[in-house]
Amino acid sequence: MSDAKTIPPKLKWALELGPTLAFLVLYFLIKDRTFTIGGTAYSGFIVATVIFIPVILTAIAVNWRLTGKLSRMQVFTAGMVIVFGGLTAYFNDERFFKMKTTIVYGLLASVLVLGLILRKSWLEYMMGDLIPMRHEGWMIIARGMAIGFAGAAVLNEVIWRTLPTPWWVTLESIALPLALFGWIFFVMMKAEPYLIEEEAGGDGPE
Repeated sequence: MSDAKTIPPKLKWALELGPTLAFLVLYFLIKDRTFTIGGTAYSGFIVATVIFIPVILTAIAVNWRLTGKLSRMQVFTAGMVIVFGGLTAYFNDERFFKMKTTIVYGLLASVLVLGLILRKSWLEYMMGDLIPMRHEGWMIIARGMAIGFAGAAVLNEVIWRTLPTPWWVTLESIALPLALFGWIFFVMMKAEPYLIEEEAGGDGPE
């Protein structure tokens, strides 16, 4: 028996998107300032990145407190933010945090590709109980999301290496997630014919 609880959709979106939006706003408020801490000068980007770590951890903790559960993706994301945010602060080098997005999307794409090589869909293993769908549909989703994550990783590399930091912050925080969401929606539509419809009369003998 699970103790997991549901929360209002607006609160759920606030907890998931709030930290990223807070980072975006904070960065643009302090991007032109330099902060001297312990004799070392840090840019506004570094300071915003360090503040982002407890913000996202707080959002995840609140979500866990309200729902009684944490998704693997939330734990993975928090871990990546802590590691690369910490490296960014320790080395005083913003490139670590910028590379985080590439590595996260790259790892997700690699995991899905490994499953495809083994003729499996890890997504079916994780979500099969929530979305009844034939195996062929799950393979379509796995292929599509692998392409989407790989494309997002490559695009992030191009953006942070060729454009100024304010452009990267805006595109990585807003444009890239929206584009990826749109692509995933398209992939889900492609797999829709493979959904398994529940029988209308489910009260018959087993």
